Amino acid sequence: MQNSRSFNIIDKFNQSDKIKIIIKAEKGLSDLNVNQLHPADQIVMIMKRIYDCGLTTTSGGNISILDDDGTVWITPGSIDKGNLHRNDIVQVKSDGTINGIHKPSMELPIHKLIYAKRPDIKAVVHAHSPALVSFSIVGIIPNTKLIPNINLVCGEVGMAGYGLPGSIELGEIVSEVFEKGYDAVLLKNHGIAVGAENLMKAFMAFETLDFCAKLEINANRIGKPNSLTPKYLNISRKKTMTSLKEYQSDKYTSGEQEIRSDMCDFISRAYSQKLFNSAQGTFSQRLDENEFLITPYMADRNNIAPEDIVKVKNGRVEAGKQPSRSVLLHKYIYEKHPHINSVIIAQPPNIMAFAVTQNEYDTRIIPESYIQLRNIEKYPFGSSLMQPAMFADIFSKDKPAAIVENDCIIVTGSSMLNAFDRLEVAEFGAKAVIEASSIGKIMSISEHEISDIVKAFKLD
Repeated sequence: MQNSRSFNIIDKFNQSDKIKIIIKAEKGLSDLNVNQLHPADQIVMIMKRIYDCGLTTTSGGNISILDDDGTVWITPGSIDKGNLHRNDIVQVKSDGTINGIHKPSMELPIHKLIYAKRPDIKAVVHAHSPALVSFSIVGIIPNTKLIPNINLVCGEVGMAGYGLPGSIELGEIVSEVFEKGYDAVLLKNHGIAVGAENLMKAFMAFETLDFCAKLEINANRIGKPNSLTPKYLNISRKKTMTSLKEYQSDKYTSGEQEIRSDMCDFISRAYSQKLFNSAQGTFSQRLDENEFLITPYMADRNNIAPEDIVKVKNGRVEAGKQPSRSVLLHKYIYEKHPHINSVIIAQPPNIMAFAVTQNEYDTRIIPESYIQLRNIEKYPFGSSLMQPAMFADIFSKDKPAAIVENDCIIVTGSSMLNAFDRLEVAEFGAKAVIEASSIGKIMSISEHEISDIVKAFKLD
């Protein structure tokens, strides 16, 4: 963490870099490392993302960062969270001196006591996302063992009893649960507090927990969610690294640069559509017979820049970059299926409800769904991760997508647009099925009607 003596962006950036950073941040296209920014800028940027994603209200939620000198930078109280500026952020020095044009958030005691009890935590996010509040008002902790990535990013979640908002008593209740080793704590009848070594990691965990809550709610609407066993979670943790060798990257051609830029645009769209979140979602694109591009491992999906994309060439990866852990599956799919030029692996909260329950996803709900996806089959957890070469065989022109239990949906396409469209159609269709289940009996398209679709659109 940088020592923050003023509200200026850190001194290591020159003036042109500062302007470039600010412009990119405002457009949501930043390739910067958020943690390199001044704490006030970090807080403004992340609070905007939280608010724009509908994860807190105008008056709710607060964020803080603990600086190296003991200073706490925190959002102000009673100020519009949807329109914060850097001068709104309040500085609370270690001796209690308050600098700023507003009062600090009334939840300052929660933040200060968490920092006192957990020296390893340097940033705290507290917010009231509807899905997580739902769990807080029934006193149930979200199940972080539904898919591996949730558990990897969030770990276990603690539960804190009720306390008066803004009180020292509530701060003590919450910080005592953090002291037990939890990095995320659900506040009874209130919301969630998440701590981490920096603000970006705290936000990623918070956003992933919100996804976790939505997934569990959706799964309960159509069936009973199935948890992963410790054995399967451990298998997944051990497969986070790739064994591919590196090569020294060549200069990118103009064609490759354009493809990298297009990938970033689709990844940004996937994030805004809630098909990806900040910590999960993989996109790849074939370049030629022996080369493809793929998203990097554990990089913020909202801020991926063209130069962050990882190139795989003749089975080797660009030096100094770490590709998605599913890179081998992408490699085998491209090697075995010349008609496939793009692959997406994602965990959207609606289609994933079918991945974590026994329910099958029937694409025969509207013509578009069947035309784009045909029949989506479900495969056992671990099959795509442990046996990627064998799993790659399942795809064909008639089977462009697959669901892996408690893991993901995988879609393929002849182009980026084709694969992305299929992912959208799968998620939208799943949402329609889940919502329809609460209002009446679902009527699938008949076999005769499916035959008409196959003939009309030449799907056979």
